[in-house]
Amino acid sequence: MSNAFASLGVQEELVRLLRNNGITDPTPIQRETIPLLLAGEDVIAEAQTGTGKTVAFILPMLQRINVEKDQVQALILTPTRELAIQITAELKKLAPAVGASVLAAYGGQDVEAQIRKLANAPHIVVATPGRLLDHMRRETVSLGKLKMLVLDEADQMLHMGFLPEVESILSRTPRARQTMLFSATMPDAVKRLAADYMKAPTDIQIKSERVTLDNIKQIVVETTDRGKQAALFRLIEQYRPYLAVAFCRTKIRAKKLNEALLEHGIASDELHGDLTQAKREQVMKRFREAKLQVLVATDVAARGLDVEGVTHVFNYDVPQDGETYIHRIGRTGRAGQSGMAVTLATPYDRRNLQIIEESIHASLERRRLDESGNIVRATAETGRVSGPSRQASARGEGGRGGASRGGASPQRGKAKTRPDAAQAGARKRSAGEGASAAAAKGGKAGSRGNNARRGPESKQGGRGGGSRGRSGQAGRRGRGK
Repeated sequence: MSNAFASLGVQEELVRLLRNNGITDPTPIQRETIPLLLAGEDVIAEAQTGTGKTVAFILPMLQRINVEKDQVQALILTPTRELAIQITAELKKLAPAVGASVLAAYGGQDVEAQIRKLANAPHIVVATPGRLLDHMRRETVSLGKLKMLVLDEADQMLHMGFLPEVESILSRTPRARQTMLFSATMPDAVKRLAADYMKAPTDIQIKSERVTLDNIKQIVVETTDRGKQAALFRLIEQYRPYLAVAFCRTKIRAKKLNEALLEHGIASDELHGDLTQAKREQVMKRFREAKLQVLVATDVAARGLDVEGVTHVFNYDVPQDGETYIHRIGRTGRAGQSGMAVTLATPYDRRNLQIIEESIHASLERRRLDESGNIVRATAETGRVSGPSRQASARGEGGRGGASRGGASPQRGKAKTRPDAAQAGARKRSAGEGASAAAAKGGKAGSRGNNARRGPESKQGGRGGGSRGRSGQAGRRGRGK
């Protein structure tokens, strides 16, 4: 309904731009928070990834900016550069409606160029804690007139060790500011931060029936350390993801896995802290354009990653806690779309799996690969297999060659048969883009067979994603035919 945002108090020009971007119906987190934020209240919002948190805070922020004053009036703190870039992109789509100026300040950029732009006092600054503190020490940014402050992905910010930096920043901003805290989980450290720096905040909780997203199919594939790589190759060949993120525990493991994927004929690249900012942006650009099929990432590099069309997440290394697990699998199943999360587990991972299951209040279905490489169901008690599992054509597990994720996509056209990786141009890949190893391997990449390219159906997408329910509870959704 076109007037749904207007009924929340959002001005007509912003509603029009939202409509132009395909966003017409507020998500539960947006319906709950926007009226409070427009009224100037402090808010603590707990909602899972992909529920539209970004739009929930940028709409009231833009509406409350006084564009007649050349002052930094709003600050958004994020844990990673990628998230800062994504939020800035969303802001720049809507900022013309009110005439507000926006600047992103994060590490890896030319600091002198940032200083020149800060001299013009942008109305809104999106920043990572380290780079913002650098500017504050240089006295190249003034927060004396700050009216609004957002801590986005607050749990991850503290999990990454930014608490001292965040507290230093908060202590140097006006006490009369409005503070907005958005988080997927609410650990004790976040609660203490809110108690110390917020004024009688209103708590908003938007939860699905289970802790993890209900529209993400989650399984554990039992394997061994020696067989883990081959298992991942087989899973990719069977599920044929449109876009996938494979999480590794360390930068070295991410590098080695990416090399192995390329050798196997799978178009992939790596995302971790050793990359320059220019290289990180290049990798993300190729991934968003579907020139890569698999992004191999570490947890820190992929925090807040928001890419439309991610159909699968592979936990190549099992996360050590439920919080990390939730954030990892939240890269798929965004904006009400279906997705799949596969965790590869060795016998040494049993304790971590138990911790995850206790944290999410659910038991993860176990599967394994039989001697023929088929994915079969495994019983938790005996490890005996119970026959071949359902293939990617069912329950939303389809990717590039699988089932539709909610309807045909007009952008993608019909499935095309690709006999070998030399025809990888069908996916807009070229050898110059880092997939030369795919062409060298020939038939291996061709094992994906018919390649049905399905684009993301949701226009709202990502962090400003579509509504998953009208009551704040995420409803269960279908997963394909």
